[in-house]
Amino acid sequence: MTTTTDTTIAGLFGLSLPVVQAPMAGVQGASLALAVAQAGGLGSLPAATLTPEALRHDLAALRERTGSPINVNFFCHSPPTPDAEREAAWRHLLAPYYAEFGLDPAALVAGPARTPFSHELADVLAEQPPAVVSFHFGLPASDLLERVRATGAKVLSSATTVEEARWLQAQGVDAIIAQGLEAGGHRGHFLSDDLDAQAGTFALLPQIVRAVHVPVIAAGGIADAAGVAAARALGAAGVQVGTAYLLCPEATTGPVHRQALTADAGTTTALTNLFTGRPARGITNRLMRELGAMRGDVPAFPLAAGAVSPLRGKAEATGSGDFSPLWAGQNTTGCRAVPAAEITRELARGW
Repeated sequence: MTTTTDTTIAGLFGLSLPVVQAPMAGVQGASLALAVAQAGGLGSLPAATLTPEALRHDLAALRERTGSPINVNFFCHSPPTPDAEREAAWRHLLAPYYAEFGLDPAALVAGPARTPFSHELADVLAEQPPAVVSFHFGLPASDLLERVRATGAKVLSSATTVEEARWLQAQGVDAIIAQGLEAGGHRGHFLSDDLDAQAGTFALLPQIVRAVHVPVIAAGGIADAAGVAAARALGAAGVQVGTAYLLCPEATTGPVHRQALTADAGTTTALTNLFTGRPARGITNRLMRELGAMRGDVPAFPLAAGAVSPLRGKAEATGSGDFSPLWAGQNTTGCRAVPAAEITRELARGW
């Protein structure tokens, strides 16, 4: 557990600016993390979809370009046991869309790989230790967590409730990310699946700040300097921002996703489990409207993605995001097609 007397994450992590770029698997790689790090914030590399070889490559590339701290983020979910009956029902539900696009509903297509933290990935961290390692969906098993600590890295994880924050503190994390309900992408909950128990950022943040003694990073709905100032006033030691970076040239956000973010419909988001099997916030699209954004009969995370992937590919080829996970938070006002360094510095003006 940290014993630092620093009151901001800038001091804790050795940063110039108390801004963390949220790791966003699927819409970024090392380039965005590098740009934010060079601007003085904490750039984050999402590793949930990376093989050990790919992670090794990206860490080496970052090390060559910057000596600034980098955060590497991992998922730590328990891989589900495939359920053939549930998968068949899911494909049957999607069959009319397959017919619309002339696709074979029996065709097996692997969805995006989302693997939990493992000893193979820990081996890479031991070779090339990052300054910070963060986790989503709780923390990995104790032996894996000890391997991370042995590298000297600071450890972060997301909490969506006060109970989760207290649990993370008891496990000795160095800081806690208070993920408000406004945040884009996957919810980080791990003690309970009850979404009604989760609060917005500016309700959750002060409760967690009062409940724990480690630094708390505010995440969700923060898109500009005013939001940063509000988080600081409520006791945050720093902020984590993702959505505001989605239009940056260093992000790998696809054309359909970029278009959705700039359209009027981009201001309407919802939590959905249709694309992966786990609740995540994205821009509302056709699939969410017609099937209902949240369903109880979707294959477990991350297995739902396989059956949706062919539909996504066909639709995106026509310029449509009707079947794409258009992850975004509730506040897209900070999205601008400017360099990530500019976004980072503008956010920090609120501190």
